[in-house]
Amino acid sequence: MTAVPSFRPRSTAAPLRAPSVATGGRIVSIDALRGFVMLLMLVDHTREFFYLNRQVSDSMTLATTPPDLFFTRLAAHLCAPVFVLLTGLAAWLYADARARHGEHGRTAASGCLLKRGLFLVALEWTVINFAWTFDVTPDTVFLQVIWAIGVAMIALAALVHLPRALVLGLGLAIVLGHNLLDPIAIAAGEPGHAAWAILHDRGYIDLPFGVRARTSYPVLPWIGVIALGWSIGPWFAQGIAPTERRRRLLLAAVASLGLFAVLRAVDIYGEPLPWQAGATPLATIMSILNLTKYPPSADFLLLTLGIGLLLLAAFERAPARLSATLAVFGAAPLFFYILHLYVVHALNRVAGAVMGSGGAGSGGGLISVPSVAGIWLVAAAVAIPCWFACRAFGPFKRRHTGWWWRYL
Repeated sequence: MTAVPSFRPRSTAAPLRAPSVATGGRIVSIDALRGFVMLLMLVDHTREFFYLNRQVSDSMTLATTPPDLFFTRLAAHLCAPVFVLLTGLAAWLYADARARHGEHGRTAASGCLLKRGLFLVALEWTVINFAWTFDVTPDTVFLQVIWAIGVAMIALAALVHLPRALVLGLGLAIVLGHNLLDPIAIAAGEPGHAAWAILHDRGYIDLPFGVRARTSYPVLPWIGVIALGWSIGPWFAQGIAPTERRRRLLLAAVASLGLFAVLRAVDIYGEPLPWQAGATPLATIMSILNLTKYPPSADFLLLTLGIGLLLLAAFERAPARLSATLAVFGAAPLFFYILHLYVVHALNRVAGAVMGSGGAGSGGGLISVPSVAGIWLVAAAVAIPCWFACRAFGPFKRRHTGWWWRYL
């Protein structure tokens, strides 16, 4: 899953018109939603480390995936789409804040997107990959969500110079139309294989010195999502009343979910895996919601972005204490992302060393919990110290003014 450096307007910027604006110009509802999906990400990554005996595929194999595991994984599907959408939205807010200080906002945002995107790409190849494997000499480098967000930011660095209507049109065309490219396949060794593996078709890319890269997150659909996030940025401008902003968010959510319902009912386009009527209503619902994430199908994005827009509207009116609690995670997204991976992985290694690695589902020194409920309990136990660490990181970051701290 997903986290990136947040675009933060200068602390002297005029406050953005929103139900609640934190110190430094941050919009609490955005940070709260970001924090919420990051907690779902924590649960999913805990599942990957602590539920080795029941891993899930993409799409999920319903015959071997019980409902509790299915819906745990399904909840995590919100993370990447919502986070990438909010990244585009935050980029627009950054450009708007700079423009209100007499600068060329789009140029400033473009430069920031390019630098941070390159930083994330480098981070995925190094710090993030090591967090997953604890292997200093891996034979495979996995290019996952941080890589995809970084490349999407680099693409948006170019797109921001286009008219907003054109960026919106390109975003919609990519999100809704990229499944038309599914029949195209370029085998390893053929011209264009590496580029196609990066853009749309998961695959392995051979690198020097016997290393290969696995493009776990093809980037083309995520470029469409970040473009949509940029396009809805003006809904959060100073001159937009909160009631009007929520109305727009709700209309967009209804349109997204409505189109998902139509495409899934017709079941001809939008999702490679057709749904089937099950033996029970629950089985049928699970089949309908069993969508492809790698790369994310049009139906996958319509469903998750529709729910994400509903949640964003809801967080604008959420209780202040709930929003403030979640915003602690959302205001330090990359710090939390790196921290939780190392904590979850190290916790499993330590538990394996203490308890022994011979239990069911163990492997490579890792151990598994016996149930899906155990996944949620472990995730909750990890979330608490991470929350305090994120809360402490904010003042620490403000005290240290070096340029490199902006990236965290």
